[in-house]
Amino acid sequence: MRFIFDSKKLQKLYTDESGCERYPPAVVDAFFDKMAIVVAASHENDLRAMKSLHFEKLKGERGNRGEYSLRLNKQYRLTFTIENDDRGKLLRILDIEDYH
Repeated sequence: MRFIFDSKKLQKLYTDESGCERYPPAVVDAFFDKMAIVVAASHENDLRAMKSLHFEKLKGERGNRGEYSLRLNKQYRLTFTIENDDRGKLLRILDIEDYH
């Protein structure tokens, strides 16, 4: 599935592995694992079908803005929105967030 990053911080983490020190090593590893799954997915429903990802729509105001998350571990989530452009759907990766 196509994706873009909302921040240069995540773009650099993904492309150059710079900024890894901001997160626990297990979270960085999980980030790369989940991004590999995103790349391999052909549609968002492929992500929804994988129960281990814990694909979920966020609640409250963030849910109203169309934000979703994938679980990186028990504490961290990868947040994103699903957008449409002239080539179809894509994920806009927003952030890696500490939920506790």
